[in-house]
Amino acid sequence: MPNSIQQPQPFDIVGDPVLIAGVGQGFEATLNWRVHDGHDERTGFFNVGGGTGEHGQFQVQAAIGSAAFQLDRLFVEVFEESAQDGSEINKVIVPVIYGPRIVPGYVGSRLHLVKAGDTLSKIAQQHYGDSGQFQRIARANPQLVTDPNVIFPGQELKVPIGT
Repeated sequence: MPNSIQQPQPFDIVGDPVLIAGVGQGFEATLNWRVHDGHDERTGFFNVGGGTGEHGQFQVQAAIGSAAFQLDRLFVEVFEESAQDGSEINKVIVPVIYGPRIVPGYVGSRLHLVKAGDTLSKIAQQHYGDSGQFQRIARANPQLVTDPNVIFPGQELKVPIGT
């Protein structure tokens, strides 16, 4: 069984700390985590299972608040360091969206089911009281919204919410 990340799921909106959970195994029961955007990163390690070859559940609160991330998109990685040469092996990577870069005071998100006649501006007006904030919704849903002028009934959009 390879290492797996069960939380967060791909394109989840995350805050600080990033909660990372899954099942894994590593040399001497040690796995590493990394959260990065390609410009800055935060790293750490944790123990899982009883030793080499044993799988166990893990749950980590990865504190990333001091990172100088430049992008909304982050990558969450869990990997083992090779006992032979220190290389990263059995790596799992999950792309996520960093809510605090999109909405000041990020606290979570709401789900909005797109209905006929909806536009991102209309949804932004409903959730933020400002139709001009539609880009927040587009940025939070890059896998669904490739053109802010085109959304479809039935799409479920994440609307990041701040204080």
